[in-house]
Order: sequence, then structure tokens, then C-alpha cells
Amino acid sequence: MSAAKLPDDPLWPRASAWIKPVGDGRPEGDIALLGVPAHVSSITPTGAHATPAAVREALARYSTYSANADIDIATLAAIDLGDVREPDGPDGELRVSAAAEAAGDGFRLLIAIGGDNSITSPLMRGLAHGDLTGWGLITLDAHHDLRNGISNGSPVRRLIEAGLPGEHVVQIGIADFSNSPAYAARAHELGITVMTRASLRHADLAETIAEALRIAGHGGRSVYVDLDVDVCDRAEVPGCPSAAPGGISADELRTVARLLAADPRVRGIDITEVDATIDAPDGRTARLAALLVLEAAAGYALR
Repeated sequence: MSAAKLPDDPLWPRASAWIKPVGDGRPEGDIALLGVPAHVSSITPTGAHATPAAVREALARYSTYSANADIDIATLAAIDLGDVREPDGPDGELRVSAAAEAAGDGFRLLIAIGGDNSITSPLMRGLAHGDLTGWGLITLDAHHDLRNGISNGSPVRRLIEAGLPGEHVVQIGIADFSNSPAYAARAHELGITVMTRASLRHADLAETIAEALRIAGHGGRSVYVDLDVDVCDRAEVPGCPSAAPGGISADELRTVARLLAADPRVRGIDITEVDATIDAPDGRTARLAALLVLEAAAGYALR
């Protein structure tokens, strides 16, 4: 059943109707949604440029009510700022940073939908107005993203080179056989805190996130969050090209999104590495991305 054929029930408002399109004047509110359909620099060829639209469509399948927290996120002011035009390349990154900067000035939380993971660097730099010295970063990612060059495998390195202190970077979910000794050594040399996928199996998730926030947000720092969906088990995210068997569950990533967004130091969250063009017929990966948007909003509502 396509979103266009979903039944209309006035007592069951859809999340897609909650997020309002941007209008005239200076947009402001609680949450800004921004599409960043970057895909050109991806190491693995990807159709991630199609994902923001797929996620918006998937939002129509969900309501605004969290039964677990007994909260309705429809009370929050959320605006869809649309997609950044041609976000790839140097000029595209400037447009991404400008959009993030404007969103940060008008909203308390930016949720960006990729697009590949290259968007993390210009988004965070934009939110920080170019000064990353007072910020921290938390990534949910199977990879260190410390590669040389400019690609979806290099945003963390680029941010640190731009001034982000490595000792306030936390990487959660780093997977076996998905990185190299050289980049693992680079993470250590830069002072990055690494929490491997294996370590999460015996850890309390809430305690793990609390520790990550303590490190990234130490001293009242603003925090940016990168949710790279390849941290999940490949069976649950067929639309994520670089996901491997044995990652965390979709439910765990949803929980993490809510826990992180509940902290007022978190100013921006991106959702990356979903390729809607290779997703399962039921669109489960795009649906997970849509649920991550809603979990982040629910977390924000708990502040």
C-alpha cells in the first residue's frame, strides 16, 4: 500500500502532516528537518540522493504518539526546510553549511536526512558557525571515517582538521573487519574514544550513551550526532550498502536516537548512508530512517 492509498483517520494524525513545510519569513521553532541528498563522493556507488524523499514518504506510515513515553510530538513546532540544492562538491558543501547555520539560528534541534556520510562535516561546521573548538561529536557508525581525501569515509578526519577536539569525539559501534590498523591507530592518536560493536553486547545501552555524552559534551559543549545506519545489522537495513551482518539492531539505534536527542546539549543529528534505490520492496530501511526522525523528536520532547 503506497502512502497515497493510506486511509485517512482524523483521530490518527500522521507524522508527515505534523512537519510543516517552510513558509515565508524567517523559519523558527523546535525542530528543523533538512534533506541533504549528497551521493557523488561515496566510496561505494549509492543512490542516497533519493533517500530524503523516501523518508518523507515513510513518515506518512507513522503517528506522532509515543506510547512508551506517553507523549505526542505533535505539540512540537517542526518545519521541513526542504532539500539542499546540489549538495556535492565544494560549492555544494558551502550550501549545506549555510543551510545548517540558518537552521541552528532558528531551531533548537536540526535533523538532517542524507545522503551519504560526507554530509556530516559541512553540517556540523555550519551549526558551529565554523568554530568547532567548543563542540563534541558522537557517531553511531561501523567505521572510523578517518580516511584521507574527501568522501563519505572521511568526515570525522575533516572535522578534527577543522578544529574539532579529538578528545571530545566518541565513536560507538565500530565493527570488526570494517576498518584498518592504520585508521584504528589514527583514532587512538587523535584521542578519539572508541566503543566497539563487541563491547556493546555486554553493556547497558543507556549507560553507554550517558558516558558518550559525558565525553563529547564535557564542560557544557554543544554536541553533534551522526547516525550512520550502517551500524545496524545488514538483515535489518538492506538499503544500507556498507552494513555488515552482526551490527546493532534497528531497535537499539532507535533507542540511541531518543536518548541522545533528550540531552539539551545535542544541537544536530544526521541520518546517513541509506540508499532508497536498493531498499527492500517494503522500504524497511527508509522506514527505519523515518522512525529515527520520530525518536529524535520524542527525545527532544523529554528535555
